[in-house]
Formats: sequence, C-alpha cells, structure tokens
Amino acid sequence: MDFLKFNAQKCSLCGICVEKCPFGALTMEDDGIKVSENCRMCGICVRQCPEEAIKFEQRAKEFDKSQWKDFLIYVEQEQGDIHPVTYELIGEARKMAEKAGYKVNCVIVGGEGTRKNAQKLLPYGTDKVYVYEHPGFEGLKADCYTDAVADCIAATKPSSVLIGATAFGRSMAPRLATRFHTGLTADCTTLDIKPNTDMVQIRPAFGGNIMAQIGITKSRPQFATVRYRVMDRAKKVEHPAGKIIECPVSDAMAYSKIKILSSEVIQKQKSLEEEEIIVVAGRGARNENGVRLCQELADVLGGQLAFTRPMVEDGFGDTAHQIGLSGRTVRPKLIITCGVSGAIQFTSCMNGSEYIVAVNTDPDAQIFKTANYCLVDDLFQIVPKLTEMLKKRKEDDEDGVSL
Repeated sequence: MDFLKFNAQKCSLCGICVEKCPFGALTMEDDGIKVSENCRMCGICVRQCPEEAIKFEQRAKEFDKSQWKDFLIYVEQEQGDIHPVTYELIGEARKMAEKAGYKVNCVIVGGEGTRKNAQKLLPYGTDKVYVYEHPGFEGLKADCYTDAVADCIAATKPSSVLIGATAFGRSMAPRLATRFHTGLTADCTTLDIKPNTDMVQIRPAFGGNIMAQIGITKSRPQFATVRYRVMDRAKKVEHPAGKIIECPVSDAMAYSKIKILSSEVIQKQKSLEEEEIIVVAGRGARNENGVRLCQELADVLGGQLAFTRPMVEDGFGDTAHQIGLSGRTVRPKLIITCGVSGAIQFTSCMNGSEYIVAVNTDPDAQIFKTANYCLVDDLFQIVPKLTEMLKKRKEDDEDGVSL
C-alpha cells in the first residue's frame, strides 16, 4: 500500500499500530513496519501512533480503472432521519449507472437506529447499503465518520462517490479525497458519465461566468458533492432487490477526538431550500420600503422572502436567505423575482423552479431569459397591486389561494 508512509526517524517500533490495526494490515519486519494490501485506509494507525510517525502521503497515482466500479452514495442522517439530499444523489446515480452498467450502493454511518434508516433506501433502487452502526458514532464526528466511509471505499472500490454538499458533507468529502489521493469537485450542478467511466462534473466557475466541466481522469474514486435541491429525487422501484450489509466496527474505528459535552435539539424551521413559494428582493428593491413590499407579497402567498447577493451585502438579508453561488440553491414550485437582473450566479441556483415570474423595468434584463412569465414594470407599482389582489382572493375563497 503506497498511501501510508512511516517516518523512520520518529518511529520507535513500539508496535502499537500493528496491535491496533483491525485488519491485520501492518507487520513488524526487520527493516521496519510493512503495510499489506489488507489496508483499508481507515486511519486508526495514524491516530494511535504516539510518535506521530505515520501519515498519508499526498501523491497523485494512476489507477486501473477496471478495478473500480459502481457508485457509492454517502447517506447523511439528520436528527435521526435520512437527509433528503440522499434521495437526489441516488436518483442522479441511477441515471448514470444505466449508461455505465454500474450498480448504485450506499454507505450509512451512525449510532442506534442507523440500520433501521438503511431499510428506507432499498425501495429507491439501491443495490447494497453498507451499515456502520456503533454507539461511538452518536453525533456527527467528521474524523471517525471519515474512517468508516474510507473503510467502505477501500473494501468496495467504487468508481465514483457522491456526497451531499451539506455543512457536514463539505467537511468530510475533502478528508476522503485527500486520503485516497484523488480529485474532488464541489457543488456540482450537473453530472454525467462517459463510456470510459470518467464522470463529467459540471459546476459554475470564475464567479459563475462559465460552466466548467471537470473530470478526474487518472485516479479513482471520483468524488463530487452536490447541493440539496439541485437534482431530481429518485423514484421508488416496483420490485426492490437491494441488500443490507452490516459492516464490523471496532471501538478504535468509532473513536473520535471530538467530544460532545452537551447537546440540545433545536426546533427545525423550514429552510429556504425546502420552501415551495419564494419571493426574491433584488437590487431593484432599492430600500427598506421595497423590501417591505416583497415581504408582504411573500406573506400573503405563504412563502419566504429571499435576497440576491448585493442585497445581503447591503444589509437587507442574511446568507441563509440568499440565493446564488455563495448562498442557497432552490427549486420551489413558484418563485417571483422583484428587481433582479438575472446574473448567472443567481439564475444557476434557481432555474430548476417549476414556475418563474420576473418583475423588472428593463425589457432586456437577463432574468427574462429564464422566467416563464415576464412583467416589464416597476415593482413599486405592480407588487402592491398583486398583493392586494391575492389578499382579496383569500378573503373570498375560504380554501386559500390556488396556484
């Protein structure tokens, strides 16, 4: 195994790494510690070495692509349930798997209840779900979670690994890519696969001015993170035939340097990504009065108010309600943009919406190329009238507004 390197000057030949390795991959030889092909890249020896004499060497290396097959989806759990981005990753992987003749497998790591959650994935066409359940995995701990997922990758050799671009996913993905000396493309908006099994990973680059096609051509696995609500959710299959595979977890693998001193369950509020109706205040809203008009429209529709980046920078909103490359990606049923110019940094993160209504005084605004319904008018004139009309309809219709 070329990845693990020992510093002979630091190593005291204490043998702790040999003793702690759960896979028997390390042996004590006359010329030092040797690593066999049984190594799973779990990182236990690196953490256990008292002299810090072991490390993963970051060096690019070509792989025999034929030895790396199928897709592996990392399944994140949130407050005891599966994060919905998982189903989107499964859906996208299944589309590519048909082209490559691959299978779609999942790996799920966590404490009590993890195996039960794994059962929920089988109806969506997954072939195998690898379960790492251990009390030590309670709480999201990037270090030991990385060890478990690395163990699964080393054992199954997937061609591509897809991870949700959540806060935790963005922490774990680069750790895995570094450990396997391969590439990682973050925040992909489109994925495809070539006949040679290289995955085409498309994402905005250079501030959103171009859509870059990124390929990992000389190493495996290929890592990509994908934002929530960017891709279509997987549909259930008629005759699920997947299997649950429980993987052995040692105490050393589940050990984490992260200690949870206390925890508190915070009442979850509906995030912008989960919202079905959004009103966006752009630069054309100009001031507090314009923002207030947009907020009133959002309230009467029963949706949320969002902002473009310039409005957030001017202090009218926060990043949790910002749409764009540096904010959130959304796919609501209805989005109404008010005074938004329509730069690609914004539109690339909302163009999957079911219905897009744009209000702008400039008939040549870029947003009109994306919108389904275009209103060339002053938002200060049309938004109050639209709000008043919707209020009146709600008063006349006890069932609410029909969109």
